[in-house]
Amino acid sequence: MTKTEQPPSDPHSHDDSELAEFGYKPELKRTLGNFHTFAAGISYISILTGTFQLFYFGYGSGGPAYWWSWPMVFVGQFMVALCFAELAARYPVAGSVYNWSKKIGNPHLGWLAGWTMLIASIVSISAVALAYQLTLPQISHVFQIVGDGTGKYDVATNAVILATVLILFTTLVNAFGVKLMATINSAGVFIELIATVVLIILFAVHITRGPQVVTQTNGTGASYGTGYLGAFLVASLASAYVMYGFDTAASLGEESKDPSRNAPRAIIRAIVASFVLGGLILLLALMSVSSLKSGKLSTDGLQYIVLDVLGSTAGKAMLWCVLIAVTVCALAVHTAAIRLAFAMSRDNNLPASSLLAKVSPRFQTPVLPAVIIGILALAILVVNIRQPQIFTVVTSIGIIMIYLAYLGVTGPMLVARLRGKWEPAGDGKFSLGRWGLLVNIVAVVWGTGMTINLIWPRAAVYNATAPFHWYLQWGALLFVGVIMGGGFAYYWFIQRHRTGVLAEHRLESEAEVAAPFAAPAAD
Repeated sequence: MTKTEQPPSDPHSHDDSELAEFGYKPELKRTLGNFHTFAAGISYISILTGTFQLFYFGYGSGGPAYWWSWPMVFVGQFMVALCFAELAARYPVAGSVYNWSKKIGNPHLGWLAGWTMLIASIVSISAVALAYQLTLPQISHVFQIVGDGTGKYDVATNAVILATVLILFTTLVNAFGVKLMATINSAGVFIELIATVVLIILFAVHITRGPQVVTQTNGTGASYGTGYLGAFLVASLASAYVMYGFDTAASLGEESKDPSRNAPRAIIRAIVASFVLGGLILLLALMSVSSLKSGKLSTDGLQYIVLDVLGSTAGKAMLWCVLIAVTVCALAVHTAAIRLAFAMSRDNNLPASSLLAKVSPRFQTPVLPAVIIGILALAILVVNIRQPQIFTVVTSIGIIMIYLAYLGVTGPMLVARLRGKWEPAGDGKFSLGRWGLLVNIVAVVWGTGMTINLIWPRAAVYNATAPFHWYLQWGALLFVGVIMGGGFAYYWFIQRHRTGVLAEHRLESEAEVAAPFAAPAAD
């Protein structure tokens, strides 16, 4: 008799098929389901983190009418998200922005997009972690460890201490594997969503004025030659700083089940949920606060409104939920940065790539990138101790670079469409169909316009308070120029000669894969 052995069935063999197009073998464990991928995207955007961290800036720059920047930014970023969803259906791989840009553009453009996104992500971890200072001391003075908060550097130094604790936490969690990260992240997102809905209801029952409040400018356009438009463009940065990171759902594609279907849905659901819930929080906060003339609206922001409307006990309980949101947001940003570093290292595109791309056999996650990214984020915090204004510039630079990295994807995608080379995923997976070209055009125009708005060297954004130095006002333009120009030159003269999938991560040939399961000779 002849006995034939059948190869063992792999439930994720279909999920891994997209990796073959990049020449990668599957290494990360697929444990994440629908809600996990959704949670990763929405925790990066983080409704409570972003709105509570930046309300003071938006309100102080544009008054209540700054609210209109929220739907404006949503429309623009939704166009980007739709493009990303179509890409996620076609290529659900780690380091999404990097691999997408490389695949639809070229390796040079992909490296530049990945480099830009990686630096921006590390800066974002530090920026998000500093949000602890905006919330914890308002819950209790015990958390103002340095001084009493009135000293020249009390707040800035204390912010670094609190942020350090958070970054150490995100580093440890990410080092111990994606399952632990996903469990904590999903629980945190669940609490954040419940708290957000409760906060909306509580604001709604305390309304003191109508929705026409969003037509008030508080005279903020008086100092601009273009009137309120100038003030609004500055204030809109408060919304632009929030609504990004939805691509994280796709960046976990190699650790998700059925990612080509789940990732696109997660991206769209994350940004839509953030828009609806965040927009309601901002609107109802303006409608329910006792007075629109309080100076604390431009300093303490939404934290002040929560305590003003809900009172001390309920207000502080809500601030604890904000703290949870900040925690999972930092965790999600750190996670996305790790996957990006792993993806670039797998292609030998970072120093010490073979070490950075090594997957721990015990935790089944890249441990070294988690540690190094945590250390770099901690190093960036040092700037904030004595120079918080410089850190504001650095934070803004991080956001600018994320928008540039996104353009590094939507731009080549548009070129591919115009040349007739873009092929969306088939088999009933997400596709923009005939709307693809229009959506892609709007995404590129939006990304270009907002990048210019973000990087424009205005004193109101980059040098609003003393000391007034030219390098602060022009810091964003100069720093981004150095990072992008230096990155371009480094790749062209050095890195492009080294790039290529490392042998230990390279997919074996079909013959090599089939060999172990070949039928033995007949008896």
